[in-house]
Amino acid sequence: MTKPLLQLQDSVAVLRPEGFRHMAYVEWRGDHDAPPAFCVHGLTRNGRDFDGLAQALAASRRVFCPDVLGRGRSDCLADPAGYANLAYAADMVTLIARSGGGVIDWVGTSMGGLIGMILAAMPGSPIRRLVLNDVGPFVPQAAMARIRDYVGYDPVFDTLAELEAYLRKVHAPFGPLSDGQWRTMAEHGHWRIEDGRYKLARDPAIAVPIKAAPLADVSLWPLWDAITCPVLVIHGEESDLLGAETVAEMAGRGPGCEVVEVAGVGHAPALLTADQIAPIVDFLA
Repeated sequence: MTKPLLQLQDSVAVLRPEGFRHMAYVEWRGDHDAPPAFCVHGLTRNGRDFDGLAQALAASRRVFCPDVLGRGRSDCLADPAGYANLAYAADMVTLIARSGGGVIDWVGTSMGGLIGMILAAMPGSPIRRLVLNDVGPFVPQAAMARIRDYVGYDPVFDTLAELEAYLRKVHAPFGPLSDGQWRTMAEHGHWRIEDGRYKLARDPAIAVPIKAAPLADVSLWPLWDAITCPVLVIHGEESDLLGAETVAEMAGRGPGCEVVEVAGVGHAPALLTADQIAPIVDFLA
């Protein structure tokens, strides 16, 4: 078996109304028998969240973990209106073309799952199998209110340890992680240095479109019903974003889905433990 190779400095130019912007990604290269896998992160995160999963998947395929524009090492936008899921989906088409994969698999956490749903619902979609990590076609208003409260916050930290403490607090619903996992999360791509202090590696303006929209439930059932590929749903049992009622309805309409429940975890499972990684590897195999 070929040992996976981590490449940190790749990017692809995506076309936006304001010009080309560079979307950074990590590519894991292992054996190439299976279709490429794309792992796309949540609203305020970046592609390094998938290091553990990517290493497991790279035993049989290439794995692409992008930083969505405005996050991680990717460019920010001058116009915040461009921070939208449909536009992100178009960006991903460019990366899919770069990969050379006529058929791909998709793993998406939260926002990354919504982007995957958009692509999977399109006629002629290249997505062979879709994994949704704690997201579905219905997001309740209460979860949207929580997101609006924190997404535009732009804290500053004197030390990396302070930043790690902040991540432990705001991402406590990820579930019980080891000290090493929290430290890795803080070290890999979640900060930039500005005037000698640490800031989160995300553009605060990603909050602008979210806060401009009316506060309401988000219902995307027609999108779900248009999907035809097999779907696996990873569900944090304590999630406020993906309710058990929504999971049950997803299983009974549209493409249906397999479901893995993760006890003691909210939104969203971190996909860093063997019990969360193994079902994804098996499903995509």
